[in-house]
Amino acid sequence: MQPGGETEIGLFLPSLAGGGAERITLLLAEGFVSRGLRTDLVLGVREGPYLDRVPGGVRVVTLGSTKPIGKLLGLTRYLRAARPAALLSALDHINLSAVARYLARVRTRVVLGVHNTMSVDLHGPAGLKARARRLLFRMTYPWADAIVAVSHGVAHDLISYAGLPESRVSVIYNPVVTPQLAALATARIDHPWANDPTTPIVLGVGRLVPQKNFAALLRAFAIARAECRCRLVLCGDGPERPRLEVLAVELGLAKDVTFCGFVPNPYAWMARSRVLVMSSAWEGLPTVLIEALAVGTPVISTDCASGPREILGGGRFGSLVPVGDIDALGRAIVRTLTESPDRALLQRRAETFSADHAVDAYVKTLLSPRPSRHAAYAHP
Repeated sequence: MQPGGETEIGLFLPSLAGGGAERITLLLAEGFVSRGLRTDLVLGVREGPYLDRVPGGVRVVTLGSTKPIGKLLGLTRYLRAARPAALLSALDHINLSAVARYLARVRTRVVLGVHNTMSVDLHGPAGLKARARRLLFRMTYPWADAIVAVSHGVAHDLISYAGLPESRVSVIYNPVVTPQLAALATARIDHPWANDPTTPIVLGVGRLVPQKNFAALLRAFAIARAECRCRLVLCGDGPERPRLEVLAVELGLAKDVTFCGFVPNPYAWMARSRVLVMSSAWEGLPTVLIEALAVGTPVISTDCASGPREILGGGRFGSLVPVGDIDALGRAIVRTLTESPDRALLQRRAETFSADHAVDAYVKTLLSPRPSRHAAYAHP
């Protein structure tokens, strides 16, 4: 622990929006507390559907801003007051954490968690703002003491995109499979489709944003439904929902598709579904694939960069189809609905992504001594 301080690990997020990085951060917080580490959850703003899932024993600190300068000043005040031994920052694309450490003049070890394929995630419309963000990303990421990528694909992309040496980036798979997951999968679902064994469920889980490309899933489901009886359940919310609801009607799927919105416990739907389908254009390490495998549910995924191919063993543990190939996605759904899966094989694969393994690896990374070249008060 840092001399003169009380907090050992701080976890920095913009908010507790219902995304994968937020869910993984809460699982890490729970693991740190269970190991007796004093842990703070530092939020830009105190909002999001995961607020009621903050583990007991975790102190929540709110910076009160969503804007970069506001978060930077708030994070500087937090570091100066709490002086944590380490700060793990996720979704921090311009490394505010390292800048705040310099301004606060503390020796906190800064570790960045990278959850997505950054060359794609930061690729936006041309313009001064977009170019400035990419420049800041490449300039400030080397200031971190360590960088953790959630998959080897994410690591390779990051090394190339940010011009980092391979030695600066390590890979730790997300803490996905927990003892609680199996119990959550048995929870009751108050929806008639969940208790109807006559019609198999095709499931999609994730934020309704362009990255997830749920429009492709809807079109692929239309192909599958024309050949066999099935229903589509979509768990997640986001700005794309109105457009997707209109598309479902245009495709004649309104009676066989339900939009559930944000679902705190998607595992119960996974356990009752015949197949989970992920249609993303890009990813980092998509936890929904691992969660579905953990409850023995077959999965289909686009072979996007990056994560699905690693998780599915190149296709051994689930079907991989080319990104944007709607016909292939539809055929894979039909094929999977007619097969008898080896559920035990899928569950054994999911054990690779156990929470205990991930938490131990993060503790080792976060609480390692800072390199001597990063003297206190030195420029990042």
